Amino acid sequence: MKSSLQRRLVVGVVSAVLLLLAIFSVGIYSVIRSALLRQFDASLASIAQILAAAVELDGEQIDLELEVQQMPEFQDRNKPTHYQLWRPDGTVAAKSPLLDSADLPRLSGFPAKPTFKTRKANAGRVERVVGFAFVPRLSDSDRKTAQPQPLTLAVARDSTEILGQLRFLRRLFFVASAGVTVLSILVAVLTVRQGLRPLVAIAGEIAAIRENDLATRIGTEDVPGELLPIKERLNDLLCRLEAAFSRERRFTADVAHELRTPLAGIRSTIEVTLSRGRDQKEYKTALSDCLAIIENMQTMVNNLLTIARLDARQVAFHREQIHLAELVNSCWRRLKDMAKQRKITFQNRIQKDAVINSDPENLSIVVSNLLNNAVEYTNDTGQIWVTAQRCDDSAEITVANTGCRLTNEEVTHVFDSFWRGDSSRAGTGTHCGLGLALVQRLVKALGGSTIAEVQPGGIFTVCLTVPASGR
Repeated sequence: MKSSLQRRLVVGVVSAVLLLLAIFSVGIYSVIRSALLRQFDASLASIAQILAAAVELDGEQIDLELEVQQMPEFQDRNKPTHYQLWRPDGTVAAKSPLLDSADLPRLSGFPAKPTFKTRKANAGRVERVVGFAFVPRLSDSDRKTAQPQPLTLAVARDSTEILGQLRFLRRLFFVASAGVTVLSILVAVLTVRQGLRPLVAIAGEIAAIRENDLATRIGTEDVPGELLPIKERLNDLLCRLEAAFSRERRFTADVAHELRTPLAGIRSTIEVTLSRGRDQKEYKTALSDCLAIIENMQTMVNNLLTIARLDARQVAFHREQIHLAELVNSCWRRLKDMAKQRKITFQNRIQKDAVINSDPENLSIVVSNLLNNAVEYTNDTGQIWVTAQRCDDSAEITVANTGCRLTNEEVTHVFDSFWRGDSSRAGTGTHCGLGLALVQRLVKALGGSTIAEVQPGGIFTVCLTVPASGR
């Protein structure tokens, strides 16, 4: 199970605080420890320098000034300071009386750069030792004849107190870090909870939205800038959902309306026919009328089924080389008689050698619907023409007709299902308003696009752009 955002933010903030606190504590402790040890070592080295200056070589005899031997540092048994002196051959020349039988470590070095070491002494004490080699001064009688030999000196001092101070400092840092950790957790929890409150508010607003009231929008007052894009996207989603639900309700109502009218026509025809005895010709006429209405209903149902399959991407396409001029002529033959009755002139302006790679069956449906729509809405003695041109890897096919009475605002709805320009629905049961909707879906499924326009002079055009190379 994934951790919550609040927990991750709290852990991240507290971890960052602990990391910074650890770095700060270690840094401060290291600086203080280094300063205390440096000060302690400087004092210890100073005592060693005084001892080295007090050593005098008289022949084979090594003398240490009495005043130096009686310094308080060498007499204090509670916090003793020890020294030890070695000859060049390693024998002990002198050492502190408080050392008894113990010896200090012999450290090599130079007066200007002594060597330091920490060691454990008796009774659990810890001592800091400094050592270096030096050349003692000669007595007055030996200065001209003797050659001085270097001696090695080591001085040790009890460092238990300073180490205790460092231990106290470590405990202080630990306690302070623990307190800061607890406070940082509390502050982080409160801060993160307060910061996430707008998300909780958004979640509450979303939960309050019902499917029958999608007009509600999420408010944007007192929302951090980082959450504004989320609210805007959610409101956009609600707008699209509201539009989709409205289209669904409108679609359901339109389907019911379009089916109710032809069913009412079939029922009334049958009822009138059955109201009294009739001859064979009248029955045949009634059945023919019912069959015509049923054919229109079947066409509408088939178009609806095709649109649903296109929206679900369940339609397979089989592409091949298509001669556009021949395809348009083939689609026009079915409408030629209807156009001739209304004296409509048709022109196929497509070059005979215009070839594209597409699905012939579905492209025929597209062209047939466009031509059928043009024949139905072209004025008597009007004109219909079809043009085509290649643009790189696509082809533009334009179907135009005269006699259009749509406005620029109305033409934006021509691809909507069940929409017709006649507000009175005079064509209900004959034209259900699915032809251009099916055209748009098919062209989109073929990888193209559709544009409808009204040009000056009442010329209505639909321009299709479809891939011409089959890709």
